[in-house]
Amino acid sequence: MAIPVQITFKNMDPSPALEAKIRARAAQLTHFESDILRCHVTVEIPHRHHHQGDLYHVQLVVSTPAGDIVVSREGPRNHAHEDAYVAVRDAFDAAVRRLEDHVRTRGGQVKHHEPILQEGHVTRFVAGQDYGFIELPDGKEVYFHRHSVADDGFDQLQVGSPVHVAVTEGETGLQAAIVRPGEKRRPAS
Repeated sequence: MAIPVQITFKNMDPSPALEAKIRARAAQLTHFESDILRCHVTVEIPHRHHHQGDLYHVQLVVSTPAGDIVVSREGPRNHAHEDAYVAVRDAFDAAVRRLEDHVRTRGGQVKHHEPILQEGHVTRFVAGQDYGFIELPDGKEVYFHRHSVADDGFDQLQVGSPVHVAVTEGETGLQAAIVRPGEKRRPAS
């Protein structure tokens, strides 16, 4: 079923080519949400002081049975939005992301997973700093910071302390998202 689309042009002349592009993008929204009731798109040039350098403002209101999803492409000056087609593209891309979130939330598909913890042990601390390193069983080294240690347990850790760690990929390598102190190792007899 085709989505009823209302297009409003403000402070500018209507563009049949831009209107066709908007209708095509609106039709694609049904791939992400099948219950769309209507879509209202407003394209405007907020200030008509210049002939060049005007930024297009695009607002979408996508109505669903659960409520409206409103996307407004305002904010810092994005000079790419001197092109109406780019402003429309960015607004529809944002609407798709919002629709995907809306569908996941409505369907109960938003899941909060407990992090997967791996065993490891503290290999070293950096003197005078609030961080150190953990070695995993596969020999990989993971950076951890005081703030990633659960229950303010950083000061209780020592070199060799067993830990359970949730590992993420950081900008400079592996880092600990969560560190939980493990059970103390028994000395070998």
